[in-house]
Amino acid sequence: MDNFTFFTEFILLGLSADCRIQTLLFVVFLGIYLLTLVGNLVMILVIRGDSHLHIPMYFFLGHLSFLDICFSSVTMPKMLQNFLSQKKSISVWGCITQSFFFLLCGCAEASLLSAMAYDRYAAICHPLLYTMVMNRPLCMVMVSAAWGIGVLNSLVNNLFIHKLHFCGSNIIFHFCCELPSLFPLSCTDPTANKFLLSGSSAFLGLLTLPLILFSYSRIISAILNICSSEGQAKAFSTCSSHLTVVLLFYGTALFRYISPASGSVLERVVSIQYSVITSLLNPLIYSLKNQEVKTALQRMLRQ
Repeated sequence: MDNFTFFTEFILLGLSADCRIQTLLFVVFLGIYLLTLVGNLVMILVIRGDSHLHIPMYFFLGHLSFLDICFSSVTMPKMLQNFLSQKKSISVWGCITQSFFFLLCGCAEASLLSAMAYDRYAAICHPLLYTMVMNRPLCMVMVSAAWGIGVLNSLVNNLFIHKLHFCGSNIIFHFCCELPSLFPLSCTDPTANKFLLSGSSAFLGLLTLPLILFSYSRIISAILNICSSEGQAKAFSTCSSHLTVVLLFYGTALFRYISPASGSVLERVVSIQYSVITSLLNPLIYSLKNQEVKTALQRMLRQ
C-alpha cells in the first residue's frame, strides 16, 4: 500500500468529451430536469388539491412523484455543472454521499412500486373491501417501509465502501457516482463490497418482485374473468400505467446491477433510463393514461 498514491477527488467522465456535444447535452438535460421537476410537482399539487384523488392509489402516486424529484436531483445538478465545467471533479466524500442518496432513492422507488402493485390488486380483485383493506394506517406503513428499506440498504452498502482505498486512476467512466462504477478504482480488494451489493440487490428483488408478480397474476386472472370487453378495458386501464412504469424501471435497473461494471456507454444509457428518464415519464404516463388525473388537472387550471 505504501507504493500507491491516494487522492481526494474523482473525475466524472460523463457522457461525452466533445465540447460541442456537451453544450447540446446541457440544453437537453436541463430541459429534461426542468420538465421532471414541473411535471412531478404539478402531480403532487393536483393530488393534494383535489378531494376526488384522496384515495390510496393517488396517495402512493404523490409519494412516487416526490421520490422522482429526489431521484433526479441526486445526479442532474452535478451532471449539468460538469457539462459546462473544464474540471469535472467531485470530492471522494461528495461522491460517496451521492452514491448513498442514489441507492436510497432507487431502493425506495422499487419498494414503493411493489406497494402500488398490491394496491391495484386490492382495487381490482377485491373492490368491495378496497377501502377497508387499503386503509390509511396501512398505506402509511407501506410508504414508511419503502423509505426505510431504501435507507437501510444504502446505509449498509455505503458504510462498507469506507473500507476501500482509492488510488491510481481517479477517472469514473460514468456521469454520477454509482457504486458499481467505484469498485474498479479501488486498490484494495472490493470483492466483499460486490457480494454485499449483489446480495442486497437480490434481497430487494426477492422482497419486491414476488409481490408485483403475485399482484399482476391475480389482476390478469380477474380481468380475463370479466364478461364484457368494455369492463376488461376499464379494469386494465386502471393498472396499465403502473405496469408501464414497473417495466421501465425494473427492466433497466436489474440489467445495471446484475451485469458487471465495464464503464461502457450502454451502462451510462441504462442508468440514465431508470434514474432520469423514468422520473420524467412517470407523471406523463399517469396523467395521459388516467382520466381522473386529467379531469382533476382541468379543474385546477380552471380555478
